[in-house]
Amino acid sequence: MERRLTEQRNAASRNLDRMSSLEIITLMNREDRKVAVAVKRELPAIARAVDAVVAQVRRGGRLIYVGAGSSGRMAVLDAAECPPTFGISQKQMFALIAGGRRAVTGAVEGAEDSVANGERDLRKVKLTGNDIVVGICASGTTPYVLGAMRYAREKEAITIAITSNRNMPVAKLAKIVIAVETGPEVLTGSTRLKAGTSQKMVLNMLSTAVMVRLGHVYENLMVDMTLSNQKLADRAVHMLAQASGARLSTAGHAVRQAQHNLRVALVMLKRGINAVDAKQLIKAAKGNLRRALEARS
Repeated sequence: MERRLTEQRNAASRNLDRMSSLEIITLMNREDRKVAVAVKRELPAIARAVDAVVAQVRRGGRLIYVGAGSSGRMAVLDAAECPPTFGISQKQMFALIAGGRRAVTGAVEGAEDSVANGERDLRKVKLTGNDIVVGICASGTTPYVLGAMRYAREKEAITIAITSNRNMPVAKLAKIVIAVETGPEVLTGSTRLKAGTSQKMVLNMLSTAVMVRLGHVYENLMVDMTLSNQKLADRAVHMLAQASGARLSTAGHAVRQAQHNLRVALVMLKRGINAVDAKQLIKAAKGNLRRALEARS
């Protein structure tokens, strides 16, 4: 434990229990500024991870996050947001957390201490060599994550580690290591703080860049998002109007004619064609939206 940076005491917070409210949060804010700097040092590794995930997903692989406790909850959050944001299947990207669903909202005592359960949960989802397993653990020693990573290596899946302690067992099991060393926490060992913030930042980068590279974004617009409520439906109409230069009423009409398929609606608006022809262009372009928009008539 003494080797883990995240378990060491932070000299700046040794008198934390004597500080005023403003002093506590000022110190936390000062420490949080270090997170982005630490993440920046790992950008080359994050980029390698993005490229590896893109390559495997194009081969039919799945992106599987594995974590426990706070790290697992970060994984669940990111995995849950991607299907509605990018229109992908929940089977294509998901998270496994030690202790299962109960662990998302509460502590499941001892769940992270089982190496066997990490392997068991990956067996349940029928892991293959085409898949990518991202092990997320600040300490770098969480047994549940280590068990999952070992099994992933046996199955020849791509393994990626996101940790806050570089020279730990999880790094030795990963093909790509993203070690964001954020240092000792203000509250000793409470890795939901800086370490957790760094995990959220890395997962944001990883999943967003992967989805952009896979073609689920046009310019900087979410053209594959699921229109599951009125706010998102309104956002879609404004987004299409901005992307095409059409009036809001025209964009709204195109969305309805396209049966709420934003890709089809955008091609309709930019090419001045009907929904049937727009679908044919997209099909001919093998789903590549830019190619469909730029194809000769």
